[in-house]
Amino acid sequence: MAIIAFWSNEEKETAQTMSMVALSTYMAIEHNYRILNVSTNFKEQTLENSYWDLSKLNQLAKTLNTNNQVGLESGVEGLIKIINSNKTSSSIVSNYTKVVFKDRLDVLCAPKTTNYEEYVQIAELYPNILQIANRNYDLVFVDISKKMPKERIKQILEQSDIIIVNMTQRLKTIDEFMKLREENVFFKNKNILLNIGRYDKFSKYNIKNITRYMKEKKDVHAIPYNTLFFEACSEGNVAEFFLRLRKVDEEDRNSTFISEIARLTKDLIYKMQELQLKL
Repeated sequence: MAIIAFWSNEEKETAQTMSMVALSTYMAIEHNYRILNVSTNFKEQTLENSYWDLSKLNQLAKTLNTNNQVGLESGVEGLIKIINSNKTSSSIVSNYTKVVFKDRLDVLCAPKTTNYEEYVQIAELYPNILQIANRNYDLVFVDISKKMPKERIKQILEQSDIIIVNMTQRLKTIDEFMKLREENVFFKNKNILLNIGRYDKFSKYNIKNITRYMKEKKDVHAIPYNTLFFEACSEGNVAEFFLRLRKVDEEDRNSTFISEIARLTKDLIYKMQELQLKL
């Protein structure tokens, strides 16, 4: 139904992956969508580590005498072999994912290769993978790696229905995106949502001030820094973390965190509906 790209033009950490994890997990629990999270990272498993303790999973695989061939045929590498053999179907992607919530949230893990040339070859197939996945999932979230070749990033952004631009609260970051938007009409499109990762409400550059400074019609979005959330990400317990927070009151320390994710969810759904009406 929709491809949603998480992207940033900033070199420094914007908590882009963590923002995608928070939004997609919340939506999988609170809404009736079938969601796929796609990692395009190179030699980095932040997305995967948020849901599972990979060291334990790898040890379990060894204990069960899982051989190397099975490992090589799994994930995005195995999926690409099927795509190249022209044996694809609308549901083929799900055969190569890891399940977080059955029929609600799957993850297509990052490539296993540590060779950048091999990674570049794999990256060439991501636009095709996203197109195939979009036939079988309601929402396909893609975490665009800064290490991906620029022409491939451009291709994914152009095929995405909605782009969530991730920023920090640094004035330099804000100014750089404003300049990019002035120079490139693509980023003036109505399918763009702005998001601040690791948001600190006590900063001078808070939501209201950034919105005013950027002359936005609606408040920019933010995923507030939340200690328990980031601990859950490091421990592979994000799914359990969000399940525990299904009902929080205003006095709960996690209230602002959840309410901001809910606001981004609401605006994302509205944006999808708005774009569909124009088709």
